[in-house]
Amino acid sequence: MAEVQGGDGVSLTVTSADRDEGGFLTVSGQIKNSGGEFWIADNWRGDERELRKNGASMAGAALVDQEGKKKYLVLRDTEGRCLCTKFDGGGVKAGQTADWYAQFPAPPAETGKVDFQVGAMPPASIELSESE
Repeated sequence: MAEVQGGDGVSLTVTSADRDEGGFLTVSGQIKNSGGEFWIADNWRGDERELRKNGASMAGAALVDQEGKKKYLVLRDTEGRCLCTKFDGGGVKAGQTADWYAQFPAPPAETGKVDFQVGAMPPASIELSESE
């Protein structure tokens, strides 16, 4: 669907963005560390105090609907834990890949395209689909 490159040898690929009947949108993909050092995902957890306890995770990810002028944040449980990937060991080893997911409130049905953003990565423009 989309791939973006970070300045630290890390690339993020979005492989799916599926709506479900419950009003949620699950975005998933892979992270590849092509750099020569261990990549630490701590700046992807977001700035909010509640998100700090998620550690190195996708908790700071967001969807931006440019046309609808709306931003959607990763869903959380009642204890502030994100409904998203938490990276074992805090990141991804050099030369390795890791699967990830993040769950959001689903944008309106007429919204077919959003930008996925996390950390300092450039936005990835993705098409939304209905889950089967």
